[in-house]
Amino acid sequence: MADIKKMTFAGSWYPADSDECIRSISGFLKDRPEPAEGRFKGGIVPHAGWVYSGSIACRVIASLRDAQPVDTVILFGGHMHPGSDPLLLSHGKVQTPLGEIRVADDITREIADVTGAKLIPPDRFPDENTLELQYPFIKHFFPHARIVVCCVPLSRQAKVIGDEACRVARTVSAQFKIIGSTDMTHYGPDFSFTPAGTGVKAVEWVKTVNDRQAIEALVNMDVEQIVNQGVAHQNMCCAGAAAAAVSACKANGAVSGVSLDYATSYEKSAGLSFVGYSGILYS
Repeated sequence: MADIKKMTFAGSWYPADSDECIRSISGFLKDRPEPAEGRFKGGIVPHAGWVYSGSIACRVIASLRDAQPVDTVILFGGHMHPGSDPLLLSHGKVQTPLGEIRVADDITREIADVTGAKLIPPDRFPDENTLELQYPFIKHFFPHARIVVCCVPLSRQAKVIGDEACRVARTVSAQFKIIGSTDMTHYGPDFSFTPAGTGVKAVEWVKTVNDRQAIEALVNMDVEQIVNQGVAHQNMCCAGAAAAAVSACKANGAVSGVSLDYATSYEKSAGLSFVGYSGILYS
């Protein structure tokens, strides 16, 4: 089993049972429809427990379906410090309740060669909700696709990683999609971040000011502003992953972004501390 990245969050953050996963996915798609298929190069998804943000993540990834079968998905995520080394899942497979996904090790090795990202085997790769919560969606909507899994630090290196990931994928893959995983503002005493006080006023500030600034940078595909927002305003927990995904989408011909949906955990569980979630698509 050393060549399989095992599930860590199944049964708590998302269902461990395959039938329950399918029922959840069907429910998410009935909740609100996704846009038309075939138009999008990639997207940004949230990564909280499925009960909080699964609907948004599911519908973003569903929107990436295309008339031509997708053979590779490039997934950027990771809770990382700005000075961290980027990491790539080196080989093997990732485990999901819906079956395993094979790592695109040829693409992965070349990305590592040109960017200096470290290749980490499955048994030592970090347990990351940013990544794992997307695997069942990817397996469901792209059952035959391979995957590239990359943890990206919040630095200007993110653009290089995104650009090179796209360049390498274009030489190997017939049809690939790009996903960046980040939640938005983590607000409240649990996160030691309360610049707008507490209560409803704080929720409105997060929605209309702090997260809106981040969403504008994401929709405008402004990589420098994505990095700056994450550093200065704490409104993307994985801004490096978002910047890499946007860079890769731009390198693959995307020219515009659209906000699919936005929500906060406050709507599900009102409290002093809460998190924002956004879904973005690029065409």
